[in-house]
Amino acid sequence: MMRNGAAGGGAAAPRPVRVWCDGCYDMVHYGHSNQLRQARAMGDYLIVGVHTDEEIAKHKGPPVFTQEERYKMVQAIKWVDEIAPGAPYVTTLETLDKYNCDFCVHGDDITLTIDGKDTYEEVKTAGRYRECKRTQGVSTTDLVGRMLLMTKAHHSNIDEDLDYRKHTDNFGKGPKGHSPWTGVSQFLQTSQKIIQFASGKEPQPGDTIIYVAGAFDLFHIGHVDFLEKVHQLAERPYIIAGLHFDQEVNRYKGKNYPIMNIHERTLSVLACRYVSEVVIGAPYAVTADLLDHFKEPKRRGIFQLVDSGSNLTTDLIVQRIIKNRLEFEARNQKKEAKELAVLESSRADALLTERHSVAFWRSEELFKGGPSEGSAVGVLRMCCPTLSCTNYADVMSWDLVA
Repeated sequence: MMRNGAAGGGAAAPRPVRVWCDGCYDMVHYGHSNQLRQARAMGDYLIVGVHTDEEIAKHKGPPVFTQEERYKMVQAIKWVDEIAPGAPYVTTLETLDKYNCDFCVHGDDITLTIDGKDTYEEVKTAGRYRECKRTQGVSTTDLVGRMLLMTKAHHSNIDEDLDYRKHTDNFGKGPKGHSPWTGVSQFLQTSQKIIQFASGKEPQPGDTIIYVAGAFDLFHIGHVDFLEKVHQLAERPYIIAGLHFDQEVNRYKGKNYPIMNIHERTLSVLACRYVSEVVIGAPYAVTADLLDHFKEPKRRGIFQLVDSGSNLTTDLIVQRIIKNRLEFEARNQKKEAKELAVLESSRADALLTERHSVAFWRSEELFKGGPSEGSAVGVLRMCCPTLSCTNYADVMSWDLVA
């Protein structure tokens, strides 16, 4: 995908279409990755701006991960060509021009400043805004809720826990209802989604095939550091990541682990630039007879222990969440309240438009001589598609003072 551009006054030379995305990217999950995948498909080069801790704290509340951790997590997503650390919270034309980007891409949810303004208003007005579909079934709110509620309802092949749904439905929910963007939903895996995330590349002659295995739960900077070091072990590495089933992870980790089920963990790992392939439901043991699941590789002399250099674990992430539980709940409620205010405002505007349309068509000049009931209501519906009634008598009896 190339865009024509003048070159020295001569023939137009194609140039890459540069795409801009920005966000907090706190607790990066496959929903973030899918948004970046869609954005990258709209152009040739993707730049991702990541907000600072200070900016996030000002507009939303304290992030779970530091800005340095978030920078590295975003850079590890395979569709990202470049990151822009410290990007402003409000997206401006100045920012797009600074990075020579043609347009910016965001999901079909809404992002608001501390005073309730759309952070993309300026670029939308200028026509340099594109929208992609938000990934259904995942949200940071849901992941935080799983950590705090300590249930296993999110595991695959386990019947839905009604108590879990009751509590997650209320997690981060304000008193006036549920926002469609901040609320909790359930993820449904499809083969198409796996195909979209997978590289589709087979190992080639000369590649060094490296197998790693684990839970890779809440895919985080510790996993990225580990996979990056594994990637550096060979000149042409082909890394296969084996993911254990949920019940297996729960057996050796206990509590309500894994926080993310096998389908969610698969997409998170596939989105990593260092991983070539994933084995879904890899066995903990190479064979049932072996006590040590790496005993056979060790015997053959092909086992190697790699230190990630990071002390971050899934347990530590959960501890961060628990430590700041009240702040995260308050943050989500505040965010949802702003979103609901925008929704209510939009509904009020739609109702006002509808009433104005009715008032116009009920005027004496237009109805003098009396159009048929059907044609009057038909014209009304053409003028205002959101018209809430189709009965002529109802239209004529509406109280339009509002």
